[in-house]
Amino acid sequence: MLEEEIFDVVNEHDEPVGTAARSVVHREGLLHRSAHVLVFDRAGRLFMQRRALSKDTSPGDWDTSAAGHLNAGEDYPAAALRELAEELGVRPLEPLTPLLKLPASVATGQEFVWVFRGVVDLPVQPDPSEIMDGRWCTVSEIAAWIARAPADFTSTFLLLWGALELR
Repeated sequence: MLEEEIFDVVNEHDEPVGTAARSVVHREGLLHRSAHVLVFDRAGRLFMQRRALSKDTSPGDWDTSAAGHLNAGEDYPAAALRELAEELGVRPLEPLTPLLKLPASVATGQEFVWVFRGVVDLPVQPDPSEIMDGRWCTVSEIAAWIARAPADFTSTFLLLWGALELR
């Protein structure tokens, strides 16, 4: 049997105040952390992932290229790199660029979210246990898609997209 993930529980200032199992954090709505990565190719297209139907939150929704919770004691950049390797089987060509931090809210699942940008030059290899579909899109294609069908996307993706104003 797999051990349950342990997360840092944080206060309203994103400072660790303890640890708890994933199920407890989600069930009790405790503040915690996640890292999201927007992966671009050299042509400037963004890789979008469609979350597997087995995911406990937002199954089947389109989301950032790679994303995941921080493990207890892990920092945001390390989690972002780990998620890229686990979900897409890639490493960025250059260090990830931090873009913005979203505050914890109902829309983010009570997660403080650091969003990073990375560029890859290799084909991505999505992990089928995490990702059911993926596609490369231009920023204008994504903007039109959001305008046409916002329910296709996770609430966190919609928040960060609006905050980044990538159009």
